[in-house]
Amino acid sequence: MPRPDDLKYTKDHEWIRILDKTRAEIGITDYAVKQLNDIVYVDLPEINDLAEKDQPFAEVESVKAVADIKAPASGEVDEVNEEIGDNLDTLAKDPYGAGWLARITMSNHPADLADLLDRAAYDKYVASLDD
Repeated sequence: MPRPDDLKYTKDHEWIRILDKTRAEIGITDYAVKQLNDIVYVDLPEINDLAEKDQPFAEVESVKAVADIKAPASGEVDEVNEEIGDNLDTLAKDPYGAGWLARITMSNHPADLADLLDRAAYDKYVASLDD
C-alpha cells in the first residue's frame, strides 16, 4: 500500500496529517496494522483530552497484543473517529483516510513535527525492519 506524501510519520508507526495551521489528524500506519494483525478493539481518547507528544493517548488491541498509540504532537483532542469502533476493518482497508483515529488542536506546532519522518524516510525505516 503506497503511503501518502502529505503525512509525517513516527518510528512507532503513527502518522499525522496537518489539516490547517493548528489542527491535525492522527492515525496508525499500514505497517502497524499488519504487525498487529486482526485488530479487535480500539480505545480512543476522549474529546478535550490532552495529548502529549510521544506519550500514549490511545490503544489498539489485537489477538496478538495490546499496543499504545503515542501522540506524534501535543495538543487537545477535539474530534475522535467514532466509526472505527464499529468498523475495525477500516484500519486495514484505509489507514490513511477513513481509518484516522483522532483530530487535535496542536499546542506546539511546528516544533513537534521537527523530528518526524517524511514518507521516504519512513519507507526506508520500515524496509530496515524487514531485513
